[in-house]
Amino acid sequence: MNHQAFSELDLTSLLSLSYSTLIYELHDRLSELGYGDIRPAHGFMFRRIIPNGATGIELAEHLGITKQAVSKMVDYLVKSGYVKPQTHPTDKRGKIIVLTERGWSVVKAKEEILADIQQRWIENIGAERMQLLKEDLTKLVYEANEGKLSSKVRPVW
Repeated sequence: MNHQAFSELDLTSLLSLSYSTLIYELHDRLSELGYGDIRPAHGFMFRRIIPNGATGIELAEHLGITKQAVSKMVDYLVKSGYVKPQTHPTDKRGKIIVLTERGWSVVKAKEEILADIQQRWIENIGAERMQLLKEDLTKLVYEANEGKLSSKVRPVW
């Protein structure tokens, strides 16, 4: 598909394809760094865990999935060394999920890779256009959420 064909795509397709392009590159590069077992949904989970941990219920609500599904994801991430359960700071019977050193290292790698991708995109379309694009998308998201940016950023399942 050439550049002209892309210009005929509807907005939903263009937003979806730009997101997919970014996510595929991010995960290819994470894999090259030894984080091939990380999936996009894990990043959304990490976003809720940072900075001080989260309960299984909080993660389920954040991701819009069942507590059982979160439990499976957490088990996988514990076995992979990215997260660990800890005693809840205020409810000693409860547990929170926190990042391990490996979890923090993949978050740092992700941030560096995304900064690199954004810089390449800026070199492609220019800093001013990138800033305008970010401002316009922020405005649209803000207005669609009735004057508040949604904290429920989650994968499109």
